[in-house]
Amino acid sequence: MDANALRALQAPLKNQYRETPDSAVVTLKAKGSLDDTSIACKVETGRALAVAGLHPATGGSGAELCSGDMLLEALVACAGVTVKAVATALEIPLKAGTVSAEGDLDFRGTLGVDKEAPVGFRAIRLKFDLDTDAPQEKLDQLLKLTERYCVVFQTLNHKPELAVSASRP
Repeated sequence: MDANALRALQAPLKNQYRETPDSAVVTLKAKGSLDDTSIACKVETGRALAVAGLHPATGGSGAELCSGDMLLEALVACAGVTVKAVATALEIPLKAGTVSAEGDLDFRGTLGVDKEAPVGFRAIRLKFDLDTDAPQEKLDQLLKLTERYCVVFQTLNHKPELAVSASRP
């Protein structure tokens, strides 16, 4: 897809969202069911069933997916799609590229071993290795706009309003 095709694809959506801002608000959903035989949650992805369980550092076998890994995978996926879309829009040719994310967790927090240890990632690093002949100023613009428009990055960077509830079936 080139820049013109991307603009043509997105133009009607952008116009609709300008004219009717509420139509731009979409509620994404995820659903999982608790496993009745092990400490695991079966997450419906829309494409397949992902079974998440405890990380080996918390006693898990490693056979199930770790939700922390899934968070980093979502960041990589979103950042990868965003960098490609922005590069296309800016007509920056990318011959190839990789996106990687790594994050530091102190499992003392999630296991309740040390109340001072944070629960969750204390640092996340996102890295792009891009094969392109574009000048550095174009790459700087690409990275700035990718960071700005990557939904998962911005969600992590600016804490959304969160709510938790429970009900009985």
